[in-house]
Amino acid sequence: MASFKLAAAALLTLGASTYGWQTKTSFVPKVIQQSAVQTNAFYSSNGVARRSSLNMVVTDPTEQKGGMFTASNAENRRIVPEDARDRPTMKIVYVVLESQYQSSMTAAAKRINAGSDNMAVECVGYLLEELRNEDAFEQFKKDVADANVFIGSLIFVQELAEKVTEVVEPLRDQLDAVLVFPSMPEVMRLNKVGSFTMKNLGQSKSVVADFMKKKKQEDGSSFEEGMLKLLRTLPKVLKFLPSDKAADARTFMMSFQYWLGGSPENLESLLLMVGQDYVGPVKESMEGKEKVVMEEPVLLPDKAIWHPVAPDIVFETNEKYFQWYNNEHCPDAGIDPKTAPTVGIILQKSHINTKDDTHYVSLIAELESRGARVVPIYSGGLDFSGPVEDYMYDSMGKPIVDTVINLTGFALVGGPASQDHKKAAQVLKKLNVPYMCAVPLVFQSFEEWQASELGLHPIQVALQVSLPEIDGAIEPIIYAGREGATGRSVPLADRVNLLADRAMKWSQLRIKKNQEKKIAITIFSFPPDKGNVGTAAYLDVFDSIKAVLKRLKSEGYDVGDAPDDKEAIMESVLNDPEARINSPELNVAYRMSTDEYYELTPYAKDLEENWGPAPGNLNSDGQNLVVYGKQFGNVFIGVQPSFGYEGDPMRLLFAKSASPHHGFAAYYTYLEKVFNADAVLHFGTHGSLEFMPGKQVGMSGTCYPDRLINSLPSAYLYAANNPSEATIAKRRSYSATVSYLTPPAENAGLYKGLKELKELISSYQGLRENEGRGPAIINSIVSTAWTCNLDKDIEDLPNLEGYDAKNDSLERRDDIAGKVYAQIMQIESRLLPCGLHTVGVPPTAEEAIATLVNIAQLDRPEDGIEGIPRILASSVGRDINEIYRGNNNGVLTDVELNEKITEASRAAVRALVNQSTDNNGRVKEVKNFFDEVGGVFGAMIGAKKPWTQAVIDGGFPGVTDERMAPVFAYLEFCLKQVVANNELPGIMELLNGQFLMPAPGGDPIRNPDVLPTGRNMHALDPSAIPTQAAVEVAEDVVRKLLEKLADENDGAYPESIAFTLWGTDNIKTYGESLAQVLALCGVRPVADSLGRVNKVELIPLEKLGRPRIDVVVSCSGVFRDLFINQMNLMDRGIKMAAEADEPLDQNFIRKHAVEQAEELQVSVREAACRVFSNSAGSYSANVGLAIENGGWEDESQLQEQFLTRKGFAFNADKPGMMEQQADLFKSALKTVDVTFQNLDSSEISITDVSHYYDSDPTKVVEGLRDDKKKPMSLMADTTTANAQVRTLSETVRLDARTKLLNPKFYEGMLSTGYEGVREIQKRLRNTMGWSATAGEVDNFVFEDANSVFIDDPEMQQRLLDTNPNAFRDMVTTFLEANGRGYWETSEENIERLQELYAEVEDRIEGV
Repeated sequence: MASFKLAAAALLTLGASTYGWQTKTSFVPKVIQQSAVQTNAFYSSNGVARRSSLNMVVTDPTEQKGGMFTASNAENRRIVPEDARDRPTMKIVYVVLESQYQSSMTAAAKRINAGSDNMAVECVGYLLEELRNEDAFEQFKKDVADANVFIGSLIFVQELAEKVTEVVEPLRDQLDAVLVFPSMPEVMRLNKVGSFTMKNLGQSKSVVADFMKKKKQEDGSSFEEGMLKLLRTLPKVLKFLPSDKAADARTFMMSFQYWLGGSPENLESLLLMVGQDYVGPVKESMEGKEKVVMEEPVLLPDKAIWHPVAPDIVFETNEKYFQWYNNEHCPDAGIDPKTAPTVGIILQKSHINTKDDTHYVSLIAELESRGARVVPIYSGGLDFSGPVEDYMYDSMGKPIVDTVINLTGFALVGGPASQDHKKAAQVLKKLNVPYMCAVPLVFQSFEEWQASELGLHPIQVALQVSLPEIDGAIEPIIYAGREGATGRSVPLADRVNLLADRAMKWSQLRIKKNQEKKIAITIFSFPPDKGNVGTAAYLDVFDSIKAVLKRLKSEGYDVGDAPDDKEAIMESVLNDPEARINSPELNVAYRMSTDEYYELTPYAKDLEENWGPAPGNLNSDGQNLVVYGKQFGNVFIGVQPSFGYEGDPMRLLFAKSASPHHGFAAYYTYLEKVFNADAVLHFGTHGSLEFMPGKQVGMSGTCYPDRLINSLPSAYLYAANNPSEATIAKRRSYSATVSYLTPPAENAGLYKGLKELKELISSYQGLRENEGRGPAIINSIVSTAWTCNLDKDIEDLPNLEGYDAKNDSLERRDDIAGKVYAQIMQIESRLLPCGLHTVGVPPTAEEAIATLVNIAQLDRPEDGIEGIPRILASSVGRDINEIYRGNNNGVLTDVELNEKITEASRAAVRALVNQSTDNNGRVKEVKNFFDEVGGVFGAMIGAKKPWTQAVIDGGFPGVTDERMAPVFAYLEFCLKQVVANNELPGIMELLNGQFLMPAPGGDPIRNPDVLPTGRNMHALDPSAIPTQAAVEVAEDVVRKLLEKLADENDGAYPESIAFTLWGTDNIKTYGESLAQVLALCGVRPVADSLGRVNKVELIPLEKLGRPRIDVVVSCSGVFRDLFINQMNLMDRGIKMAAEADEPLDQNFIRKHAVEQAEELQVSVREAACRVFSNSAGSYSANVGLAIENGGWEDESQLQEQFLTRKGFAFNADKPGMMEQQADLFKSALKTVDVTFQNLDSSEISITDVSHYYDSDPTKVVEGLRDDKKKPMSLMADTTTANAQVRTLSETVRLDARTKLLNPKFYEGMLSTGYEGVREIQKRLRNTMGWSATAGEVDNFVFEDANSVFIDDPEMQQRLLDTNPNAFRDMVTTFLEANGRGYWETSEENIERLQELYAEVEDRIEGV
């Protein structure tokens, strides 16, 4: 085995022990091996070991037990004097976030014990995370109880800050000194050095407080930045303080300086100074003796360039650095400074101070061994933007670096406490190079991380992955961690290799000429079938590829003879020209022999456990592995293979997902090592790479996403409305995402009988009091409503037989008309995305209007903006929520008024957009109407703004320009964002090795900051949710839900509700559905002093006013990956409720937990586990895969899959693992009365994707309940301002009427051709999915779909000609729905479908 590759030899010669983790393969090109040897020799001859922490022991990974992330032991940090002699012993207890201070504190204590005549030191240290362990916490209490001095630093985790305060605060007065350096405010207040406390800092006359406030106002400094600036101006400050306080304040500030210095010498001075001045026994023993005069703190400059083999410790200008580096270091290291790529590296100063820098040295050596120059910079505080500006540009202001790697793991500006993401992104965009943020393990040793299925500790994910992503960082690769016994930082060899390889590849994208770059465009086929090649959510894939090829060509890339026609591109990929016309075989780009495959794929043998030896039968011709695709010049368009187990019932049942198959591995091996791609562009939402087995976050070298992508830079086009799965792609497959727009949502409109119904109601409104005509129209309305199957949605719709409206009162006729009208309006106003998006094509003016109308619906109180509907309702003396309620209840006047408001809103928005629309119906440039001279002139002559005039004309004369101004100023801004076009430029920025600006993902209607698209999408700070606004909305939804359920159940509340939580929904709504779970349990989330949500408290029963409802929470795999801290929050809250001493009839959580504890013979706390998901690294119940591929026997198989794959419990008491708890999962589901999901976006509804039914437990619960009663299934629809709770069957009907059966939808899809047929078939298949999992699809849905797509010969032919494979799947779905008993129809229909199937098969086979 190669040990740490070539450059690693340099480190090992310096005294490091043999590393426990080694890479099997060197990816370093042979051409730079000479350079590596020179670098090795240079590092060896310069004896870096004299200044670096390289002498350490690294043990092999061992399996960790007990489910805790951190299992290290404070006893490793306990120093007790071997011989105190007659000296008083001072006991120090310290708590730190990271372990780099351990060796310095240990050395300082030992030096004092060996050399001081005045005192001895007993010292013990705790890593903050260790305090979660009960035994460690008890020992911590004992240690503090007999300590003299407590020291704390960077205590920024709320629940652990509370633990520290709980122990130290009661003992503060008896402690001789308490020194707390930047931490949570409540911990900072524990400070005590003589008369100096942090309370003094808060006094109004405090010079220090004034200084801190002033600095904050001047430059937005964080607390730590302010402290550092204060240190520099210390002499000026102290002369204003009283002498005694000045001495104590000076001691505190000097202590902080020594602490920042971090070396054993500095910490020795700190301990001696505090001991002789403040520790009672030491002070007494020194009476009459001369005090030791401390050495001044040995401090490095606040910011500088550091290099491990430089003759000077640091360089304060880059001129001096490069003078040494280019002229002396590079020649000796074999680096050509003229042609070498340059990598900027951001370091944490504390590691340099404490000489705990091996992990930094190792990466520098690796990069230099590859022929790169490095510029390693540090900052004394946690704002690295200054050093970036100072050291990464030359004297002409031109960037020196080609890539930047942040090795601190922190956000660029602000670290763990407070961030300035906007400033960070601006600084990085100015530099305009790829920005990678690698992560050192803080709370885990390598052994613990290696053994953890979850991977990186959740707190680190929140602080050191999520926050840097908001800056625009990519690639959170774990590269270092602490060694368990010593606390030293150690590099992980294969991770450092990978990081160096990837940094070099990104640098090459910046340096290499475009005409020489090789780009691999990867498209998806899901479910695997020729009719599905080019699958991506709402994206016209081949039209978009055409646009990308055109742009590549214009920028000098070699695209060979690529056609400029969508159909021709599609044909070249889909069909093998040497095979029959319309062959089932895709175009074969490469056949890889098994010898070549095993030679080039280092992990190929590991796949044999699941798939046997290569080549296997997937992506194989029996002898070779087959890569599908087509090459044009230096661009390869390839088809990513599928998971491989979609049609295999046994594999679908596995609790954990299988490894990729050989064909999948061969595809990525081909891209990297045969085609030699410089970058891969993954095309659309989404493929399988990022969902392959492995850790959740913080991949190791054995995780499959990491193995597959290896060193390839990856750009990934992802739908802007799907930030959760995009984030998985960023973290697990190291992809930089480029967001794309989903098609604008338009009103569904009406058709056939529904349209006729609206016309009848319109006639009735004019003739309702006409005793002759009025009743006759109502009779027609009732008859047509039955024809349209609306009887299922209107409970008291009169029966057709024997009904005559002339026998009814006017009020009853109005009631019928109102309820039918409400249903019609619900269908007509339902939003649906029309057609598919093409990358780089901004929406038309009409499409922009559709989007803006939806944006204008919502009130935005935080911005002082009222939505247009609220303004219009208010102008006629009504409240919009009241109108919505009346509309939903079918009150005719409110339904009419609601429609009038909707129409006037649309007219007003149209008036805005028309001002900027060109002759082609597109918005090229948005005119600014709020600054125009014409607007001022118009106001002078009394003319209204065009949008105000539009609503006046629409019947709302009381509306004024002033009231409309805020919302229309906002809509003007939104219009600019909607029509901006940055998608193609965004792709090119990544392929050209530039920095792509970050942007949030989510629903552009709720959050227009998602626009413009074409930016690097991120999720949100997970510690920020649920927000207060989300909690308020959630409590309102829960109130409505429980009222509805109690009304339908004689006032009785449900005892248990099964809940599904999704990642994207919670990002878009800032945690609304998460807050709903807590609200049902009667638990409230609580924010800490920094605004982070990481506590919960019980709402007292008397305040709650109802019982606590039990919940069974099924979290998607994506939610688990992104929001494990929130799973912790839910679990703690539910267990808090289960352990509350309350009556069982008022606390159903406790009631069920007590019963289950007895049944399963466990404690009540263990029985109260209610938060479930997949095992780490696995996703979905595979129910969707089974249904999409037909690979299932019966419903019991689907239910078994759900229970097996989703039955892993999250337990806050063991947060380091997802534990299989199938019995507890079943026991909890047995009690469920209601299943519940949320719909939060008009773009993705319940038949658009398989996710919703994949996680639906309705029939699972029915099978488990003792009474076999089917639970009620409900959906909360918050897609519009008029939020509603509907039954699942109502929602399925609404979705079918507005999409599958709606000509506006299916004609819009068919207009895009091949992809459109697939989109229609997907919705039919997903509709059948709801039959399988919930049994909530009405027969008429299949019957009407058959009438639209099969009965009509012309439609049949269109589908067959456009995408025969997808049409065959449609025919199969109808036959399967009938065969499985979900659709009753005539023999004639079945015979027609069987004949059609045979005909299509022949067509596809070319017969």
